[in-house]
Amino acid sequence: MSPLGNYVILQSGVPERMHFTDDHVEVRTVTDNVTLKPKQVNVQIFSVDRLNGAPVAAQFSTMSESLYAKFAAYLPNQQYRNFDFIVTQNGSGYTTRYMVQAIPLTK
Repeated sequence: MSPLGNYVILQSGVPERMHFTDDHVEVRTVTDNVTLKPKQVNVQIFSVDRLNGAPVAAQFSTMSESLYAKFAAYLPNQQYRNFDFIVTQNGSGYTTRYMVQAIPLTK
């Protein structure tokens, strides 16, 4: 968990196990790394109630299209609520890759 307290920030090579309770998309203005000009991007934001097995009130967000794609199948009807997700980031910048493991919750 990040030092900011209520935001989950991934560190390269460190898996984070999360449970999501809600999600939404925000449009944010960021500075493009190449052109150094502002551009608008969609940010997928999840509310996290458990992180690595401990209760939290946090958010996990991503602008990465490749990471979003790994969650896309779980978004309809908030199907992600039935899973824990282990997310591991490897690398940084344009070489960043994500591994996502969906673990069904047992009732």
